[in-house]
Amino acid sequence: MIKAIFFDMNETLLNLNLLKEEFDKHFEDPYVLKYWFAKLLHSSTVMGIMGSYRNFGELADVALENVFYENSKALNTETKEEILGAFKKLPAYEDVKPALQLLKNNDFRLIAVSNSSKEMMQEQLSNANIIDLFNAYYSVDRVEKYKPFEDVYLATADKEGLKPPEIVMVATHDWDLFGAKKAGLHTAYIKRKEEIYHPFYLKPDYHATNLTDLANQIIKAAKT
Repeated sequence: MIKAIFFDMNETLLNLNLLKEEFDKHFEDPYVLKYWFAKLLHSSTVMGIMGSYRNFGELADVALENVFYENSKALNTETKEEILGAFKKLPAYEDVKPALQLLKNNDFRLIAVSNSSKEMMQEQLSNANIIDLFNAYYSVDRVEKYKPFEDVYLATADKEGLKPPEIVMVATHDWDLFGAKKAGLHTAYIKRKEEIYHPFYLKPDYHATNLTDLANQIIKAAKT
């Protein structure tokens, strides 16, 4: 029986367009934000594999410095603060509040699970005006490993007194859902961008292009 829904935040619930606007001030390449994010995730995965840990803010900082350096651009403290500061102010997609409220009305526990720090999560959820819809939110700082390492999902489930089959993980990142699926959770894919779901990753149980549609699929499955 499904009792709780875990949510990824960045790109899944929160729209990165505000962050893209900051990158566009300094780069003509429309893919530079995606490149920076990929570098950030790559370093977090490498650190996890090697048994080392630095918080997401530190890794984001280094990735940003690298992107500017690779493009022969100077990066001062003010520019860095403007770009990374936008990360805290991302708005929620229009379908987020209705979907969260629908799930809450159907007695699911809503829990955010993010690579961001606890403080960053609180700022992001508050600035997006959705923090009151969540029962709890957890940072990977608790286990000092990033998603998609199984420890993240299992430690959060344990903290909430839940078993993996009682949880659905919602994300727009196939690698995140792969990790959750390997940990024994159900998974739900929300397609936020034109991207192919990796064919070698475990497939999600639910998928949609609108979060409310995804919520209705989960509700229907939970009642059968």
